[in-house]
Amino acid sequence: MVQTPIKPITLEEFLKLPETKPASEYVNGQVIQKPTPQGKHSKLQEELVGGINTVVKSQRIAYAFPELRCTFGGRSTVPDVAVFTWARIPLDENGDIANVFTSAPDWTIEILSPDQSQTRVTSNIVHCLRHGTQLGWLIDPGEKLLLVYAPDQLVDVFETETDILPVPEFAKELQLTLGDLFGWLKV
Repeated sequence: MVQTPIKPITLEEFLKLPETKPASEYVNGQVIQKPTPQGKHSKLQEELVGGINTVVKSQRIAYAFPELRCTFGGRSTVPDVAVFTWARIPLDENGDIANVFTSAPDWTIEILSPDQSQTRVTSNIVHCLRHGTQLGWLIDPGEKLLLVYAPDQLVDVFETETDILPVPEFAKELQLTLGDLFGWLKV
């Protein structure tokens, strides 16, 4: 849902607004509220964050964050899963994790909701890639397929259950097939 003000606002003005639930994003002067996550979206998000962190967190390689606001390159977006390598996780003056993330994630993952624009979500993934993201995933639970975006490459489409899904080099120990991914939707 696009919530366009009478006149476009600046990123600085957007960042002063109160947070919304679900989160709102700032793109090209527009405030766009993300749709409320539904069952499939929530389940995939939870499993991805847990699965990625099981592989990379204990070795302090990277960390997967759900619904983390990332503000960089003139946009402020909230990927469904944002994965940052350990050295790139911002810290505050006390050495604790910072509240504000002002760089692109190393791996961005979006899960398409039924009422969400695939074009808008793809635009956010491409924006991340232009600002240093190594890999972007767009998961479509309705179609049971995955689109994978990498810098300077054609989009890869995965739609066969036995397809092993590409991950960034830092997460290479994560071995996941499309069947595994969508198998998480079974209860």
